[in-house]
Amino acid sequence: MRTVTPEKKVDLSNVFANINNTNPRQMKEDNGRMKPAKQPTNVIPIKLNDIAFRLILIPFFGIVIPLVTRMMAGTNLGHWQFKLSFLYTIFIAGVIWQGNRYLLFTLRAYFNWFRKPVQKIIALLLAISFYTLPVSAALLTGWYYIFSDGRVNRQAIYLAMALILVCVIFITHVYETVFLVKESETEMLRNEQLQRAKAIAELEALKSQIDPHFVFNSLNTLSHLIRECPEKAARFNDSLAEVYRYMLENKSRDLVLLREEIAFLTYYVSLVTIRWESAFRLDMGVETWMEEAFLIPPISLQLLVENAIKHNEFSEERPLVIRVALEDAVLTVEHEKRKKPQRKASSRIGLANLNDRYQLTTDRNIVVQEEEGRFVVRLPLLPA
Repeated sequence: MRTVTPEKKVDLSNVFANINNTNPRQMKEDNGRMKPAKQPTNVIPIKLNDIAFRLILIPFFGIVIPLVTRMMAGTNLGHWQFKLSFLYTIFIAGVIWQGNRYLLFTLRAYFNWFRKPVQKIIALLLAISFYTLPVSAALLTGWYYIFSDGRVNRQAIYLAMALILVCVIFITHVYETVFLVKESETEMLRNEQLQRAKAIAELEALKSQIDPHFVFNSLNTLSHLIRECPEKAARFNDSLAEVYRYMLENKSRDLVLLREEIAFLTYYVSLVTIRWESAFRLDMGVETWMEEAFLIPPISLQLLVENAIKHNEFSEERPLVIRVALEDAVLTVEHEKRKKPQRKASSRIGLANLNDRYQLTTDRNIVVQEEEGRFVVRLPLLPA
């Protein structure tokens, strides 16, 4: 556990390296720079309502394919046998359809058209062929033993198998086209939501810092320090500049290294401790090597510290101590709860916006708990 103080020196020489505006979840650090990392193979979950599609086309193929291949030519089927034979071929169509549908949905979790198009095509063709051909051959042969006294017409079976395989490939293509359209629409919606949430969060963060009252207090403090303690004034000025610099340079990024966020927080804490002195303390329980191993949405820790200062009473006799710890890829920020008497209840807009950014950027939620007189916020981190 280390206590962050205004005198603590932090090297931010590499914090603001220029990088392409690429999704940081798909990047990892290499020699101090960011490069694309191996992307996950999972795809956006899409709910597809194809019940009507199946109810129409399964009977259609179950009737049309036997007629086209003339499977029933040369057989003497009675009225009910004729109907039952078509029910059997519809059953065959259903088994082939459902089996290939399951294979298609399963393979979607392992192959993505945009990242592995060739592998996906090969996997689909192999899976379809190895399932469709033997299953259809066995069931079609069974039809002849049931309805044609075992007189198997192999030519008709081969033709039916070929038609079934062509139909399956065509239907698979239709499914994949529908999935691609829906994924495109979903991704566009997610991007719009992310941009909107980022804009709201950035606006709230900038408003909280560029508020005229904050600027007025900062300038008054700086003016006082220039007269009383020029050395502290210089540190205060440097910290204030780094606070604004970090916010401006990282507002367009989804994620930053935990090292960058902690370094930014250190500068912000410098401003706070110069103002509140011993009434405020930040205990940082994160090992240095861990700071390089995880990613976090920018301006997350500063927002939590700011909320704690805003909503809690503290003094030199009872200082506000905020503890930050990292365990199992979860960053915990906690402090004793001493709520200020306020005219109206807190809207928690800041926490809500932070959670929106987290959910849209990382597909995870922050956890906010009030337990045994303590206020605890847990932030899930992503590996760098």
